[in-house]
Amino acid sequence: MIVVAGEALIDLVPRGTGALAALQPALGGGPYNTAVALGRLGSPAAFCSRVSSDAFGEALLDRLRETGVDVSAVQRGTEPTTLAVATVGADGSAAYSFYVEGTADRLFAAPSALPDGTRAVSFGTCSLVLEPGASAYEELMRAAAAQGVFTALDPNIRAGLIPDADAYRARFKSWLPSVTLLKLSEEDARWLGGTPQEWLAAGPAAVVITRGGDGLTAFTADGGTYSVPGERVEVVDTIGAGDTVNAALLHGLAVRDALSGPALAALGPDGWSELLGFAARAAAVTCSRAGAEPPYAHELDG
Repeated sequence: MIVVAGEALIDLVPRGTGALAALQPALGGGPYNTAVALGRLGSPAAFCSRVSSDAFGEALLDRLRETGVDVSAVQRGTEPTTLAVATVGADGSAAYSFYVEGTADRLFAAPSALPDGTRAVSFGTCSLVLEPGASAYEELMRAAAAQGVFTALDPNIRAGLIPDADAYRARFKSWLPSVTLLKLSEEDARWLGGTPQEWLAAGPAAVVITRGGDGLTAFTADGGTYSVPGERVEVVDTIGAGDTVNAALLHGLAVRDALSGPALAALGPDGWSELLGFAARAAAVTCSRAGAEPPYAHELDG
């Protein structure tokens, strides 16, 4: 079981052009997209969050159930669902503004235990920024790591939500001893500062950096560097692409029984090439269609 801990929200995505463009609601949130992608790839997965009891919240949970994701660890609240307004650039890249005051997911409380059979827990995005929930997710991360559970972190920086950049950067560094796999984009890496080697020295067994259409690179604690090119595709938008990479990496590691620090080190050049290539193919499918629509396993066969 791979547990994804973090927010679920509604993306308001522009459809159409010019004055006729309209904002259409889409189910989203980085952790939520990762959970959906894991379900579609066929990995046993669970979602750990706090979701509104409003109509948006019900729709979010319905989609998780449809993809086979366990929602028994989801807390509920009467507060509204978080909204994110997406702006899609000419190259398909997305930027976001958020409506987060008084929303349900901010009031997440750390559970007393992880679901039975948990092999890995994935964290990231807004849920590690917005208090008081951020401290609860951080508590869960540290507790999972202390129990020897594989932990994955994707900071997925949303700078507009971070009131004190230096404080967040310091907090990010404090998480690294509790992280097994750190995945981040080139843009996130520049914003955070530091290098893969510095981050590896603080705790993670591997760091994966996504480079958009140029592919992915993995850095390992034993000094290895492994890269694959991106898959060429006509980009509709990049919404959910990084989340799909998260899911593909976790799914691929689970299939290889490699959800541990030593197992990451033992993958070697061939293993990393296969794993990163699979993640690149999965992300390309997501980029080829509107919104966060990660691939199903059969779409990546061969």
